[in-house]
Order: sequence, then C-alpha cells, then structure tokens
Amino acid sequence: MISLYAYGTKEGLGFMHKKAVVTVHRDSVVGQTDDRLFGSFIEHIGRAVYGGLYDPGSAQADGSGFRKDVMELVRELRVPVVRYPGGNFVSGYNWEDGVGPVEKRPKRTELAWFAVENNTFGTDEFVKWCGLAGTEPMLAVNLGTKGADSARNLVEYCNHPRGTRYSDMRRANGYESPHGVRLWCLGNEMDGPWQIGHKTMHEYARVAHETAKVMKWVDPSIELVACGSSNSGMPTFPKWETAVLEETYESVDYISMHIYLENMENDLKNFLAKSLIMDDYINSVVAACDYVKAVKRSKKRINISFDEWNVWYHSFDDNKKLERWQEGPEFNEDMYTFEDALLVGSMLMSLLRRCDRVKIACLAQLVNVIAPIMAVSGGGVWKQTIFHPYLHASLYGRGAVLDAKADTPLYDSKDFTDIPVLDTLCVADEEGGALTVFAVNKDCEGGVLAEYILSDFKNYRPVSHIVYECGDMKAGNSPVDPNRVAPREAELPAFDNGALCAMFPKLSWNVVRLAAAGPAKA
Repeated sequence: MISLYAYGTKEGLGFMHKKAVVTVHRDSVVGQTDDRLFGSFIEHIGRAVYGGLYDPGSAQADGSGFRKDVMELVRELRVPVVRYPGGNFVSGYNWEDGVGPVEKRPKRTELAWFAVENNTFGTDEFVKWCGLAGTEPMLAVNLGTKGADSARNLVEYCNHPRGTRYSDMRRANGYESPHGVRLWCLGNEMDGPWQIGHKTMHEYARVAHETAKVMKWVDPSIELVACGSSNSGMPTFPKWETAVLEETYESVDYISMHIYLENMENDLKNFLAKSLIMDDYINSVVAACDYVKAVKRSKKRINISFDEWNVWYHSFDDNKKLERWQEGPEFNEDMYTFEDALLVGSMLMSLLRRCDRVKIACLAQLVNVIAPIMAVSGGGVWKQTIFHPYLHASLYGRGAVLDAKADTPLYDSKDFTDIPVLDTLCVADEEGGALTVFAVNKDCEGGVLAEYILSDFKNYRPVSHIVYECGDMKAGNSPVDPNRVAPREAELPAFDNGALCAMFPKLSWNVVRLAAAGPAKA
C-alpha cells in the first residue's frame, strides 16, 4: 500500500494537504445506471427552441431549420433522452397548434413566460430533431388547461400506426411511420401556484390517474411519469407524493423530482454543500414511494424521473428588465461560472449515487436557457463551464455504481454540518474493462490526497486523469473566450498493489480512468 505521507513533491504535499481514504469493492454495487440518467430538457422558453435547436435563418441551419452546430454538441454529450415541450409552457399548450402546415399554425400569447409562441416548431419537428441528434423524445402532456382527452389524442397521433383520426392526421402531415414515443410526463409542477391550471394534490391525483389510464389504453407499451413536488421546500412536500401515488400507483411508472440550486448569498462553502439537499430530497421521495408500496401491498416499485435539475440564479435580474410578448427573447440565459460547474459535478454524483432508484434525469435545459450549450444568434456555439462535468458523467458514468466508503475530512458551513470535503464515487464498466473515479474536492484551502483501496481491481492501471480547476471561481466562458475555463489532462496517479493514490487540487472536479491490463498480480 502506498503511504499517503510519501506521495508528493519535494515540498511535502502529503503533509500540506488534507487526506482521504476510499474503499471500493467490486461486488458492492449500488445499481446499474440507466442511460436515461444523462438526459436533458428543452422547453418553449426564451431562445431554447427558437435560436437554439431551430434557427432557419442561421448559416448553421440544415434543410429542416435545425442548427447543425448545436446538434453536433448534443451528439458529443451523448444525450440519451430530451424532455419536451415543458416545463411550465406545457400547462397552457395546445399540441395541435404545433402540427400541420407551418403557414397555418397560429401565434399565441404564451402565459407561462409572457412571450409570443409562433408554433413553427412542434411535436413533429421535435421528434425529427431527436432522430437526427441521436436521442429519444420524452413528451409532456398538458394537464393544466387540458386533460385526458387531449393527452390520449396526442398518444394516438404519435404512436398509432394508421386508420384513425389522429394517426391519419400525422400521416397527412408527412410522417407515415409512427413516432413511437415511449416516455411521457403527466403534466408539470402541478403543485405550484405559478402553474397554469394549478391543482391540489387530490385534484391532480385523480386527473393523472384517469389520463394515465386512457393513454395506456391507446398504447400499453408507454411509460408514464407522475408529477412529484416542484421542490423539497414546497409546503405540501412530501404529502403530495404520498397522495399522488396512492391514486396513481398502478397506472404510472415514475414520479418526478425537480431542483434548482443557487448562490445568491455568494457563500462558496455553503453553495458547494447544497448537493446534500439533493441527496436528502432523493432519499425522502424514495421513502414516500416505498411507503405507498407497503400500504398497497404492491409488488411494483416506483422509480424516480429527476427531469429538471441544475444551478439557476444568474439571470434573475436581467429577466426583470425584459419586455413582455416577444418571440424568442434572451430569457433565463445564465452565464455559468466555474463554481457552478463544481456543484453540477456533485449533483451528477448525487444522481449516480441513487441510480438504484433514479432512472431518468434531465439537466435543465440543453441550449441557451440555463444550459451547457450556448448558440450565438448569427454566429457559432460555445460550451459553458457546466458542459464539462455533464460530458464526463455521460461518457464515463454508464455502468455499475460502486458503494465507495470514503473516510474524508469534513467541514461546516452556514446551513450545513459534516460536509465531506471529498465528494467521490466509482463506476465500473466491466464489459469495457474500465473503472472511473469521479471526485470533487470542495476544500477552499488546499488539495486532497486521496487513497483508493481497489483490491478487487489489481489488474487495472490508470490511463487518464482529467483535472478541471480554475483560480477564479467566478470565471466563465464566453463567445470571445470560449475556452477560458476548460479541463486538462494531469499526471497519472500512482497505483500499486490495488491502491490508487491521487492528488486532487483544491476546488476541482476530477475524473480518473483505469483500464484492465491483463491478469491480476499474484
């Protein structure tokens, strides 16, 4: 075993830095990640659709008006599923406005975000875009101003082969084959007073159950997500989850979770600790699901669709200055900093850590609006700081999440106690012969020297160490300096007899990759 005190440079890094020991066993598996854990979200809001996915006037547009440069970055991220069209938008949306000849589609006042919706991009365009971008559609139905009838008609339009009113409408609109949409959301944030058609928990539960019933009668193969609480601070949480599942348990497959975290107080230590809110929130919702399962004596298990999550707060003041009733305004365009990327890294690990129950997750959103990808009107694209941890998790986080036992220093902040300085986990891809260590060092003073006891992986060898750090926590990328904050390849960590010894710089996101190198040593 490598001595932590012996590792480092002549300055004696072993003595200067905090230390952590992480024990990982091959057979101690939390669960297998569902590919859909690395999904994203697109709503009709700001420039997410118009100017983001779809920009017919752009030099980057293809023949369908889709931005090729945006699509290229979506493919790079390997986004498996994208939720659409909302979000708050869906609670006032008539899906029939967005299909058929574009010149006949109406413009509407859009009351969720006080904009004008021109409906030149709708269900068919989105499904077509998904096919080109290599992702799957996840559609939400309107349970605000609409209900079961509209929802079942949309399923018929998308998934029924032919010979009925709505399937033949799709065919007449140029889509002979069914879209085959498998994943559907039963409304959005219906517990929120801000929502068009806001409902009490019992009102929503009844509507959701009846809507789910007829949607599955049209297509029994679909999966359905019931609305959970909009966030863990809602006054009805977690009673909402219990009431909704008591009504819908046998008719739905998932319950949703949403969370947005912020640093309005400019307190870095407290901000980085907020991933603990996400951990507790997941555990509470799992408990509510299992409580209802026990009450119902059911053999079915309800899992979680964490279909909105991110950091969101930078654009609040700018949003207040915008005039209403614009088409595609610059709205909710957060310019992310490096400290945001660190928290996003920890949030990704929160999702991975409960991959036994969190099967779907959608980073909100994908392009321009609180997004990892920014598209310049009349220009190119660039990557925000949060792009990189999302990319790394999507590329290397697919496999078996191992239950890593970390003995790490702790710290306290204004709102939290006993915060792990080292936030870490491991994912094994046995088929690919790879093991990935993800780690966020939250220490503001120095590096963490971490020893990973990998006795079951003695035949593996380090092949890569990605370090993502920045001396300025408020630094971000921009169209004029798109690579100001970017990850780098670092020196490979030491590895001897199943012990990996890695130095993680202060306030950094790290990805260490190990690959199988033949038979283990005797």
